[in-house]
Amino acid sequence: MSGSTAQNSQTVNTSTGQVPTPMATPNSLSQTPSETNQSAPTQALIQENQTAQQPQVQSSTPPQAPTTTPQTENQNMDEQKKAGEQEPDNQTPTKKIQTIEKPKDGSELNIVELINYIVKQAIKAKTSDIHIEPHEEVVVVRFRIDGILKDVLQVGKDIQESLLFRIKVAAKMRTDEHFAPQDGRIRFIIENKKIDTRISILPTSSGEKVVMRLLIKEGKSFTFSSLGMSDADQLVVEKSYNRPYGMILAVGPTGSGKTTSLYAILQKLNSRDVNITTVEDPVEYSIDGVNHIQVNNKANLTFASGLRSILRQDPDIIMIGEIRDAETANIATNAALTGHLVLSSLHTNDAISTIPRLIDMDVEPFLVASTLNIVIAQRLARKLCDKCKKQITIDQEELTRITKMRQDIAMNFKVGDVVYKEEGCETCGDSGFMGRFGLFEILEITEKIRRMISERENIDDVFKVARENGMKLIVEDGVNAVKTGTTSLEEIMRVTALKQ
Repeated sequence: MSGSTAQNSQTVNTSTGQVPTPMATPNSLSQTPSETNQSAPTQALIQENQTAQQPQVQSSTPPQAPTTTPQTENQNMDEQKKAGEQEPDNQTPTKKIQTIEKPKDGSELNIVELINYIVKQAIKAKTSDIHIEPHEEVVVVRFRIDGILKDVLQVGKDIQESLLFRIKVAAKMRTDEHFAPQDGRIRFIIENKKIDTRISILPTSSGEKVVMRLLIKEGKSFTFSSLGMSDADQLVVEKSYNRPYGMILAVGPTGSGKTTSLYAILQKLNSRDVNITTVEDPVEYSIDGVNHIQVNNKANLTFASGLRSILRQDPDIIMIGEIRDAETANIATNAALTGHLVLSSLHTNDAISTIPRLIDMDVEPFLVASTLNIVIAQRLARKLCDKCKKQITIDQEELTRITKMRQDIAMNFKVGDVVYKEEGCETCGDSGFMGRFGLFEILEITEKIRRMISERENIDDVFKVARENGMKLIVEDGVNAVKTGTTSLEEIMRVTALKQ
């Protein structure tokens, strides 16, 4: 963690993941923002070894019905079935979730323990983001697990202001501002591990919404095999990063695993013989021996200015979190041209679109051709749960349905092919999926493609040459995953797009 990040975050030390408890007295919620700079309020964000009473937690699940005779039970089941049939079609059935409300006896709910409880549960569920969303009558807490948002908790509306106040104080935000977006950071210490969270608050019509991005840096192992990359693609990537200079780009939408792929390369290259420096926003992982720089716009430490400073630090390998503008793109390509290995990410839909995207950012075509080694386009798909995935055989009706939706996928299957679909069990939380893996599209810049880029040839012609050289599309990688039972057809259709 860089010094910049540490200065802009409070440290929260949590020792237990227990449900928050009501306190006899308010939990320091009357502190002013200036008081949070002192060490005592900082430590007060979590109460260690507390033995308070059990919280008032209401479950939205109805109480268990009394014992009935079989005849009565059958009647009740018939009534429930009829009630279910009378539900409007536009009403989505929601799973019963836990509700936490203010104690009825007038005591104060421990807001600090509530926040810690939410974060602890998010970590257990391998959550990437926590959404705290205000509604008209309740505040809903949702976790993004494997790329999908799930409702996990409800908080009473009367707790909303106290919850927001505590988060703002801990993240060093203005507590008197309710109509403008704010950003901050909070550091939690859970089971002796530092958990940095990036906090974003946005005003909505029902109140201020909070999104907490969890940045779990320790204990990460980055290998292309664990990411799901095939052996053939790994050889192409390995050849590109073994060159002493040039540029390696990971492309795709937000949340497609680009940073993780770049870190897998950094981990391979990391040794005491080289100087590796990164400039990121945020610093998502930490590798021992790598110099991580956190972007800080308030201090005028941007990707471009940070990259300029890195070049004066005698680097061998540079990683730029993202190329967002023409200035950063030009500095990066010039760095790759002058003997540095540069890794970065870019937002494009596929590998081939990276070339015109760089040219649109005022990078000369001859510079793109001279510096670009490889482009790794990718998506993240959910893995089927091995304990409950269900085997199905594609019949004519199913094949016709797939053809209408995605002809490019349907052409790879025929009637009688065996595939798998999600079922749902206790192990996977009834989702049918456990974890995610990468779908990759690797564009290797060969000498012929370099010449075509320099001569500004049509990008469609460049794509044809890349396909002739064996470039596999993301959707084709997904089809292989379906055939091996790694994921489902519906999941591949969800995460991939039709190639026009």
